[in-house]
Amino acid sequence: MGETESGVTEAQHPAADVPAPRQQPLPLAGYRVISSEQYGAGPYGTMFLAQLGAEVIKIEPPKGGDSARAAGPYFLGQDDSLFYQTFNLNKRSLTLDLRTDAGREVLHRLVATADAVTNNARGDLPAKLGLDYAALGRINPAIVCVHASAYGRDGPRASWPGYDYLMQAEAGFMAVTGAPDDPPTRFGLSLVDFMTGSMLATATLAALIGARASGQGCDYDLSLLDAALHQTSYPAMWYLNEGFETGRAPRSAHPSVTPSQTFRTADGWVFVMAQLPKFWTLLVDLIGAEGLKDDPRFATVAARLENRDALTVALDAIFQRQPTRHWTGLLGGIVPVAPVYGLGEALDNPEVAGMIDRVAHPDLPAGMRVLTSPIRVAGQRLPNRAAPKLGADTEALLAEVGYDADAIASLRERGVV
Repeated sequence: MGETESGVTEAQHPAADVPAPRQQPLPLAGYRVISSEQYGAGPYGTMFLAQLGAEVIKIEPPKGGDSARAAGPYFLGQDDSLFYQTFNLNKRSLTLDLRTDAGREVLHRLVATADAVTNNARGDLPAKLGLDYAALGRINPAIVCVHASAYGRDGPRASWPGYDYLMQAEAGFMAVTGAPDDPPTRFGLSLVDFMTGSMLATATLAALIGARASGQGCDYDLSLLDAALHQTSYPAMWYLNEGFETGRAPRSAHPSVTPSQTFRTADGWVFVMAQLPKFWTLLVDLIGAEGLKDDPRFATVAARLENRDALTVALDAIFQRQPTRHWTGLLGGIVPVAPVYGLGEALDNPEVAGMIDRVAHPDLPAGMRVLTSPIRVAGQRLPNRAAPKLGADTEALLAEVGYDADAIASLRERGVV
């Protein structure tokens, strides 16, 4: 049995998802991205770039590294955790103190060889640490500098720290999440971090294309708060143009169309989205509720929305006669439907087995199971490798940019790396 590109034997993969040998280079092969990043949004975004083939050099403080390395509860040896691994697959780790002159000299040598520099630092820090185009464009005019701060790099809150949950609060997410009588409720996941990271990856790709065409780099900026506000999407358009403020609906329902919500089944819940008239007709026919079609309370889209509570009661009574699996089997592929799973059920679902990979890790003899990139290239899953130990690539990278063994030892002795 051979090894896959993620460094594990084929027998460790689900049989149906063993990748064929890759016949072409990954699309970002040859690009070098330097990232001074911590915790969530920045690392999440650059991981996409690394999985697509870019060489992502992660700059970390010499003492302790990325704070995500110390995020529990599940640790992997020294300076490593499952939380850290979540966001840092396929990268290289360089320890470097950017507050020192010697550290900035190392950065400048690397920038001369790089295509992009990214960070998710507090808004006032990139200029202080020399991570912006004003500092790095003199070293490499084509370098692109992508900044993902909490509140932007200018304005009165540039120096404020900020996190995902705060953005969910301020951007209105918590006001539209949960049941109508619940207190303000955040998403169960750090979606603002993930959205911002995805936008950082998009901005970096756009920047690389622009710089390659023109030979000229510049700064690109986004913030957690701007990213969160952008995701308010059509409710924002409704408010901005019609003054309508979207509230909460029971059963996680769509704000303006029904039935599009959860329903109780004999053993759990099912989510049904019969939003279009054709799906409404198919739904009532398939579940044996033809009488609802003739009920004037449910005869039109507007009538169904006006009488949502009554419709929920009527459909609940039907859906509770059978378990969730029955209804997904009956409706699947005809009416939009999905089971409501717990996290374990979602990850153990054989339908998504291809999203789970296993990579080698020095502290896990059986390897580490990870979520792979949702992007496929030429029909193939992207290769993965475990995130590096703290500073694992420091000596190799320093040697690449001209430091000999004595110089490296001096940098270590002074705490620069």
